[in-house]
Amino acid sequence: MTKQLFVIFAFLIFLTCPVFGVSYKAIDLHPSGLSPLTRSYAYSVNGTQIVGRVGSDATLWNGNSSSYVNLNPIGYTNTQANGICGTQQAGYGIKNLSDHALLWNGSAESYVDLNPNGFSNCRVYGLSSTQQAGQGLGTSTGGVYHAILWNGTADSYVDLNPAGCNGSGAWGIYGNQQVGYAVGPATGNATHALLWNGSAESFVDLNPSGYQRSFAYGICGSQQVGIAYDSSSNRHAFIWNGNAESGIDLTPPNFFDSYAYGTNGIQQVGWGTGSTKPGSVTIHALVWNGSARSFIDLNQFLLDGFGGAYARSIDEYGNIVGYAKDSSSIEHAFLWQPIPEPATLLLFGLGAAIVRKRKA
Repeated sequence: MTKQLFVIFAFLIFLTCPVFGVSYKAIDLHPSGLSPLTRSYAYSVNGTQIVGRVGSDATLWNGNSSSYVNLNPIGYTNTQANGICGTQQAGYGIKNLSDHALLWNGSAESYVDLNPNGFSNCRVYGLSSTQQAGQGLGTSTGGVYHAILWNGTADSYVDLNPAGCNGSGAWGIYGNQQVGYAVGPATGNATHALLWNGSAESFVDLNPSGYQRSFAYGICGSQQVGIAYDSSSNRHAFIWNGNAESGIDLTPPNFFDSYAYGTNGIQQVGWGTGSTKPGSVTIHALVWNGSARSFIDLNQFLLDGFGGAYARSIDEYGNIVGYAKDSSSIEHAFLWQPIPEPATLLLFGLGAAIVRKRKA
């Protein structure tokens, strides 16, 4: 292989990694002109499209603080957008004193109420191109929450609660797979992280050996992420690949508490309480590359005056969203963009190859 082809080939491989560099640009998504006590949170990202909440309203951003769209429909209060895929967003809001699962298509007016007949409380936490995953409580669930899967309408719902379990919830979805938790005889009467394939009976118990309980929050490709509690009830960020035996503890050295909340199939994001420097114990937003020692502390890229950060979602391009606290402990939604960006790297790689070819 010539040097020119090698340079191009190496950069193309490098571009398959969602995190394109070890540095990030942190963008404060908190809209200006709000009350000093108003809080904002970003929960999911897909390119420049980001969803979350500003104050008590579900919100859609397009990459910066001034681009936000209020998704709160008339007749609903305390709305929140938890997931985004393509042109759709999903979450929940309160109507008639109960939670209603909601699906939007870019505007408040476009909403679809996903609460099935007989359900008093439902929420959506994740969505794919055609399906939505969450939980619901109704007459058919015996007064406890069940993991629910929808296909875009209220009457399309599928109850994912495993037989005999007295509670469950679905928090993430990718393709035809869902992740969440359940508790009951099927899980040894303890709360265990679960992986489903579209039906209640398809569940796989992800609880790692030696851990007393667990939850799964995110999924992409063959990876699932969440937390597991040890015998001392300390929380450990975990990554799985389809079964309990594949579980890996992501808790970094010098951290005593950690969460993994999202994955793009290669990297994992979340947060941990501990220290990356002597004497600096605090909450750090983290991005991992599959192991406890392979992580980046996202707090170091925050704007001056911000700390106590949480990372909630990462997309295929390596963009990460979450939130951080300002000097008054008010949460601001944040976007971390990897530097350099993919297009910059590709142009650099091609340029280097062309220069070498001309010198040859």
